[in-house]
Amino acid sequence: MSIDRQPRSSLRQVYVPFVPALWTVALGLWGLSRQHSMWRDEAATWQAARRSPAELWHMLGNIDAVHGCYYLLMHGLFACFGPSTTTLRLPSVLATAVAAACVAALGHRLAGARAGLAGGMAFGLLPAAQFQLQEGRPYALVAAGAGISTLLLVTLLHKPSRTAYWAAYGATVMVSGLLNWLSLLLLPAHLATLLWVGAGRGVWARWTTAATAATACVLPLILFSRGQSAQVAWIPPLTWHMMIGPAVLLAIGGAGALLDRPRAGRLSAASVGLPLLAVPQTGLLALSLIQPLFLDRYVFYSMLGLALLIGTAVGSAIRAAEPRAPRAAKWILPAVLAAAVVALLPQSLAKRSPASRVDDVLATASYVRHVKGTGSAVLFLPADRRDTAAVSPDAFAGLRDIALVRGPEESGNLKGTEASPEHLRTAMLAQRRILLVTDAEQAARPVTSEQDRTKTAVLEEYFTPVADRRVRGRRVTVYERLAPRA
Repeated sequence: MSIDRQPRSSLRQVYVPFVPALWTVALGLWGLSRQHSMWRDEAATWQAARRSPAELWHMLGNIDAVHGCYYLLMHGLFACFGPSTTTLRLPSVLATAVAAACVAALGHRLAGARAGLAGGMAFGLLPAAQFQLQEGRPYALVAAGAGISTLLLVTLLHKPSRTAYWAAYGATVMVSGLLNWLSLLLLPAHLATLLWVGAGRGVWARWTTAATAATACVLPLILFSRGQSAQVAWIPPLTWHMMIGPAVLLAIGGAGALLDRPRAGRLSAASVGLPLLAVPQTGLLALSLIQPLFLDRYVFYSMLGLALLIGTAVGSAIRAAEPRAPRAAKWILPAVLAAAVVALLPQSLAKRSPASRVDDVLATASYVRHVKGTGSAVLFLPADRRDTAAVSPDAFAGLRDIALVRGPEESGNLKGTEASPEHLRTAMLAQRRILLVTDAEQAARPVTSEQDRTKTAVLEEYFTPVADRRVRGRRVTVYERLAPRA
């Protein structure tokens, strides 16, 4: 009997994480191009990844230092495989699959094979995961790092003397922190798990060493990027309604933890999953009281804890049903997954549409290609909307960017350097036709720079719109010069 059990156990250890990983990859490849769209955050990745290492280093000295390691990774991938939306998004697909596999492995180890399988499959279906699954940004990679480090921690709680595993744990936390230093909120979550299970002195000593080393390596990035905090000045202050989402997630996770019958001193899905869900969410809320930072993507990795607890709840339901209805119990997991797929299908379709993002730089560029005319000039309001031309320069061929003095690469940013308001006014008044690329009203932010105020004032006084169209979160308006007054 023992001879037969070992192969079955080994087989489960393989297929339990493998099936959710394969499932998540399939979800990621479905509609990967999002109808050939790209939004402003992905456009930032695109621009940074296409720069030389020297140009990228120059840029990081001014902006986006927090994403420097991710941009360097994407630069290498673009160099190897060429710039495309597939190259841009496939790392997130694979990273989310790794995260799903980690959830499944954790659930299997802590609550059984069916709980692991349910948790891993659930992770890829979560709306937040389906958003990050096809996002050309670092948050899915951070989630993969969080999953790997949590799995390593659980392994080390069983076998704490494995020095190589502790080194791998510290290195994984460090890499995740370099991709986004808010991922270090994972460490207090792991601290809560160690307190919950009553870890021994040896574990505490090794964990403290690994956590301290990882934090020390990320600390220079934290201190340097704090000098660029003006980049997140647009994030609104924390309000009560912003807490509704985290409260709902914690309620769902808490219900799953209760079904696991958590007890102090016992390593369980609850002791791992609940801190992993709750601590990053509440930690970011607390930080947002000091400086507004609350964006759910910054703690996307906390969804690992939610998926683990959901899987645990499904596993508990199966175990409860088995003594009374063993045949029906076998169908609980397939039925739950089928119901979840059907219920979340509208969300799944929505996440794969261009409307799921704030705007679409590719659709805007496509429209510009059709409306630009001979002798036209182009303006961007604000200057950040120049990303449309940076991503699709051929669409703007023949258009003169009359506000631009130095390009983004030379300026070490993503929007370039614009002329003074006086020079800009003179250049605008010399034009017969100006094409303006700006934000649609629902996505627009207040005009702040003097250059942008000048653009608005001159267009209103001396030009009249002859064509105006909203294109997936952006607005393209063609202006023609008014006839001089008699």
